[in-house]
Amino acid sequence: MTPKQQIPAQIIENKVVVWNPADGSSLYAKGFFGKPLGIRKPKTAEFDRPSQLSFFEALYLLRKGIIVIYKEAISKPLSEKAVVEIAEYHHMNFSQKFQVYEDLRNRGFVVRPGLKFGADFAIYRQGPGIDHSLFIIQVVAKSHEISAIEVVRAGRLATSVRKRFVLATPRKEKTRYFVFTWMKP
Repeated sequence: MTPKQQIPAQIIENKVVVWNPADGSSLYAKGFFGKPLGIRKPKTAEFDRPSQLSFFEALYLLRKGIIVIYKEAISKPLSEKAVVEIAEYHHMNFSQKFQVYEDLRNRGFVVRPGLKFGADFAIYRQGPGIDHSLFIIQVVAKSHEISAIEVVRAGRLATSVRKRFVLATPRKEKTRYFVFTWMKP
């Protein structure tokens, strides 16, 4: 029996692209990894176009041995360290955010970008289009001070979109999560 073939992906500037539509569809079906180029809200997991992965998704899938990442079309695969260096260039605090992303994925959640909610991640139990995201996650370093106004602002936003606001603090031993509940007086 031969080992399973890894899916090739290519870094192009600040994107990670899976060129083969069948491979991209397979990744999407396995856990909502990536998004087909030019389709805003996919209705099915089968696409006829390339897919784009976030650097978080790409590193996670690389660590799981599911994909292999190249910088140029004809080159050696990139090491995990090289991928992290490129991602750090494009994303502030990438490593800390990735630690939270990986922890949530390993717990069985579907993790998608949370930009439209003003956060780092939106968390689903089953996936977009199947259920609504339950939480929005903001990653905050242990040493970072967060003001009361920032917490209130985030809480109001989360409440307006019917989500629970969560601060995630990555640490060496494990990530800590702080869930805020808003009550009416």
